[in-house]
Parts: sequence; structure tokens; C-alpha cells
Amino acid sequence: MKIEEVIKSNVALKDAKKVILNIMYAQNVINDKFNEILKPYDLSGEQYNVLRILRGQKGNPANMCIIQERMLAKNSNTTRLIDKLLLKDLVTREVCPDNRRKIEVLITQKGLDILTELDPKVDNHEQLFANNLTEDELQNLNNLLEKYRTIN
Repeated sequence: MKIEEVIKSNVALKDAKKVILNIMYAQNVINDKFNEILKPYDLSGEQYNVLRILRGQKGNPANMCIIQERMLAKNSNTTRLIDKLLLKDLVTREVCPDNRRKIEVLITQKGLDILTELDPKVDNHEQLFANNLTEDELQNLNNLLEKYRTIN
């Protein structure tokens, strides 16, 4: 369905505007489906992102700076996200013994177990959208999006 049909516009839109609208609309569709997957686990997309970052540390603690710089949503409140994950026993937070100003965060076994359970569901979610494109189209789309988001 064309974006003009989605937003019920009967005005001709410039291609630059259509691209932005298409990306924003696609993001909403993807997020809505993704949130359906996370809802039974009482996780937000940002909390899920933090857990994935911590799992990627392979047992090494991450400080708030490491987590923040790896977040997809750069404006996320990392401290608030960690606090919520602490309440769910999905992470631990301790003061670094070498530098008392540094906070170290680790994923718990419960957090790892939830990610293990979510992994196939997230893979299916990603494949659901990818099924509409060939492998070449997926590579081309990735290249175009990487090029598009680079502001000169």
C-alpha cells in the first residue's frame, strides 16, 4: 500500500517527504509487532536493548557510558532503565571497587533466560518483514538506509 493511501492524502507528495513518512510508518509497524512480543515479559524495547547489550558483554560488567553509547535510542534514560531492570531481577548494579564513581551493571541468569526465550520470537519477527524481500533487496535496502541516514 502506498504511503499516500495509508495517510489518506490526496495531495501529491515530494519523494523526500514520502521517504521520511515511509520510514516513520514502517518503524511504527515494526515497533507495534515487536512490543506484542515483549508485552508478556513486561519489557519495553529499550529494556530489551539494555539486556542485549549486557549479554554481549559475555559476563563482563558494563558501565552506564558503555550502555548509553550502544543504545539504539540515544535519548534513553539509562539510569531509569537499569532501575526498572533491577526491580525485575534481570540485572545487578554495583559500585566499581577501583573507581567509586563508576557503576557496573551485569545481566543476571534470569535476564539471560528471558533473552534465550525471546531469541526465536525476535528472529521470527525479523524474518516476518524480511520475507517480502529477496536477499539482494535486503542488502540493497540496508545500504540505502545506511547511506540515507548519513547527514553531510
